[in-house]
Amino acid sequence: MKLPHWLTQAPQGKALGLPELIAIALGGMIGGGIFTILGISVALIGPYTPLAIAAGGLIAALAAYSYVKLGVYYRDEGATYGFFKRTFPGSPVAAALIGWYVIFGYISTVALYAYTFSSYALSGFDGGETDAVRKAVACGIIGVFAIVNIWSVRGMGKLEDLMVYTKLGLLLLIAVILLGHSRTSIPQLLSEPELHFSWLNVLTVAAVTFVAYEGFQLVINAVKDMDSPDKNIPRAIYSAIALAIGLYVIIALAAILAIPAADIIQNKEYALAAGARDVLGAGGADIVVLGAILATSSAINGTLFGASRQVAVIAGDGFFPRALEKRSNNIPVAAIAMMAVMAMVLILAGGLKVILEFGSVTFLLVSLLMAIANFRIRKLTDSSLLITLLSIVGLAGGGILILHFEYTDNPEQLIFMLVLYGLLTLGALVFARVNAVRGYKASE
Repeated sequence: MKLPHWLTQAPQGKALGLPELIAIALGGMIGGGIFTILGISVALIGPYTPLAIAAGGLIAALAAYSYVKLGVYYRDEGATYGFFKRTFPGSPVAAALIGWYVIFGYISTVALYAYTFSSYALSGFDGGETDAVRKAVACGIIGVFAIVNIWSVRGMGKLEDLMVYTKLGLLLLIAVILLGHSRTSIPQLLSEPELHFSWLNVLTVAAVTFVAYEGFQLVINAVKDMDSPDKNIPRAIYSAIALAIGLYVIIALAAILAIPAADIIQNKEYALAAGARDVLGAGGADIVVLGAILATSSAINGTLFGASRQVAVIAGDGFFPRALEKRSNNIPVAAIAMMAVMAMVLILAGGLKVILEFGSVTFLLVSLLMAIANFRIRKLTDSSLLITLLSIVGLAGGGILILHFEYTDNPEQLIFMLVLYGLLTLGALVFARVNAVRGYKASE
């Protein structure tokens, strides 16, 4: 099949063309998410998991609508932070808060992706289950991709291409193999007497699954390194979300048909590897491990690239230390290094699961704020009133569902997240107060 011209065209003048931009978005989205959401989903709704995963993708598409419109209008590599400060120029404190929340959310995902990488990479080695060894390898892989990002934008983009499109092929191969060894069918699963369907549970899983689509907005952080932002921002983001939805649904369908539900729930993020081992032996498990390594690697690489640009923009406004604004050949070296070091600190401190949940809630919250910002200037961004309102309602509803899920599933975790928000709020307020004396630039 011949691909469309816009998907295969080479970049003209800038370092990143459309394939690289799609790869950055997919690299940020398809990280550890698909390996962790299956256990939660199957435990709550069983064979309805593919439906909930698709619904989560539709919520992500609604969130992406406002990001695309604001990204094309502002062309600000500060993305979430930049859009808010330009739309609400009289709210520097709120802009500082969003900046701190978003960046720490990205740092937490880098930490979790790295730890997931080490867990899979060491799974076949003696002593690989040792926590200290896993943390050492996790810190090492963060250091590797920090160096790659500092080395070259074009080099980062080409490496992201290779990792992302290879992992897509591997994950599809895994799904096809599992589908070919199905042990049951959807009608049989739906007819099981112990299955109790609940739309509330399906919608809750959709809200939780939404976090697996986090990362599409990293495309906007590359606006200074891309050709034709007005065309490539929407093409890259919508293409990446569509590919992610398709891949997630196929993998989820293959998993529930080939792997017993009890095994998926028990093995959690290792469910695919365990299932492939049962079907094809050690070779099948090795394919899954390789796919997981590539998925987490590209997620680390893409997140460091995109989020470091936001750090530099925020630092330029005085809400982070000014040293983080400095660039070399348009590469925010200090920001990349800071993110890498902070992610390593989180890994060494432990508690990555709760930090990931914090990042998930943060992503949904700021997506809602972006929808509200787009609603405010919808005439300038030429946005549909209906779609914008649907985005606000869908994201707000998803936020309520995921907070309710956290409260009922693990209230201690919710309390931890609230404390973490409190600490970040304090840090942002300190910088906002200092910056108020120096003068705040709402726009360039």
